[in-house]
Amino acid sequence: MKLKGEKREGSEGSEGAKGKMTLSLTLVALISAFGSSFQYGYNVSVINSPAPYMQDFYNRTYLDRTGVPMDSGFQTLLWSLTVSMFPLGGLFGSLMVWPLVNNFGRKGTLLINNLFSIAAAILMGTSELAKTFEVIILSRVIMGIFAGLASNVVPMFLGEMSPKNLRGAIGVVPQLFITIGILAAQILGLNCILGNPEGWPVLLGLTGIPSLLQLLTLPFFPESPRYLLIQKGNEEQARRALQRLRGWEDVDDEIEEMYQEDRSEKEEGQFSVLSLCTFRGLRWQLISIVVMMMGQQLSGVNAVFYYADRIFESAGVDSGSIQYVTVSIGAINVVMTLLAVFIVESLGRRILLLAGFLLCSASCALLTLALNLQPTVSWMSYLSIACVIVYIIGHAIGPSPIPAVMITEMFLQSSRPAAFMVGGSVHWLSNFTVGLVFLYMEAGLGPYSFLIFCAICLATMIYIFFIVPETKNKTFMEINRIMAKRNKVEIQESKE
Repeated sequence: MKLKGEKREGSEGSEGAKGKMTLSLTLVALISAFGSSFQYGYNVSVINSPAPYMQDFYNRTYLDRTGVPMDSGFQTLLWSLTVSMFPLGGLFGSLMVWPLVNNFGRKGTLLINNLFSIAAAILMGTSELAKTFEVIILSRVIMGIFAGLASNVVPMFLGEMSPKNLRGAIGVVPQLFITIGILAAQILGLNCILGNPEGWPVLLGLTGIPSLLQLLTLPFFPESPRYLLIQKGNEEQARRALQRLRGWEDVDDEIEEMYQEDRSEKEEGQFSVLSLCTFRGLRWQLISIVVMMMGQQLSGVNAVFYYADRIFESAGVDSGSIQYVTVSIGAINVVMTLLAVFIVESLGRRILLLAGFLLCSASCALLTLALNLQPTVSWMSYLSIACVIVYIIGHAIGPSPIPAVMITEMFLQSSRPAAFMVGGSVHWLSNFTVGLVFLYMEAGLGPYSFLIFCAICLATMIYIFFIVPETKNKTFMEINRIMAKRNKVEIQESKE
């Protein structure tokens, strides 16, 4: 009987080790990324184009209520709140990851999360009719909570479902949909489509549609098999979910690997954020995700996006054409992230992170030079545009998509939710900080503010080079053993 089992492992089992992209796995990746990650991207970018019309609505509403025009300082404050409430909501959403995914599962959390998005979409879409701008600011917080949960739960859900040889590629899919969301908001926000006085409430309200689709379709797909087996102790459901995702019956190897992970973690139990931060066996993993998430956001990606318009304006691009240039930048972002999906499994995570941060660092340094010389050297404006494009290419292939993949891979089942909660909180806090501080940095330092981003990219790259291991094509247990050596701890594995 034993011999028979060994033989089968050689045929179908080896195929099981090299998972394939089945229809079930493809659909669950597309539905969860479109229903959740797409909207994160959409809402990052959606208020850029209609900003003047929204501010005009704020003014008119205030005038109708009080009979006096709005003070310019108060208007600036309200608009800053409208922009910054989104990342603040994202921080709140990240803090909800750990309790929700442990109690309701990965799929359950995504389904609950859709309610935030649909509620915010209805509120934003009807805000002009209701003549209330406060509702828009409140909705931005709610939408931020949605994005905070989505940006953590989707990579966790897909990472736990994927076979090890496709984990990187599938792990980049959420980031691909974030970039598609940004591009969709840029296109729909063009003046000739919805970026106009009549269209902006529709533009804001459209965000509910992907959530509605996810709410109707995701229940037909399985929950994360690792969650079902390790956290719920239900081998039968986990086996059925795996068989459906892999497209074959023999999933014994993966079930055994999950049991191995479960046994090695039994002593620690479920990690809270506090126990994760104090546990020596996960020290370097935790430091690594904090560094990568800070590097991702403090590298200035949002500053480059927020202020790309102004860079193009100063480069002499006609003001009517700027929004089309911004759309083309969004398209480059999508294409390069799509490229990352296809190359992450062949080149590995480390190379993409290192190359990405190197390109970002170099383009920030050159951009500083170009912006300084622009008044005296005419062709420097074109160098500025080239630097922005190179920066976006660099960020799209590594710093944007890979850190979330690495959180999934560097932590085991018991510590993964707490790790995503820490990583997500760092991500949104850093995002909020850049949004808040960059205007003051730019006022004080001018073009030299990009040198700070250059230094951050360089420091993150050096850290990754020395500390972060390659995780391509390894099981979660193999990655855990590599990190255990770095943490100088022994892994407890039960003898069979």
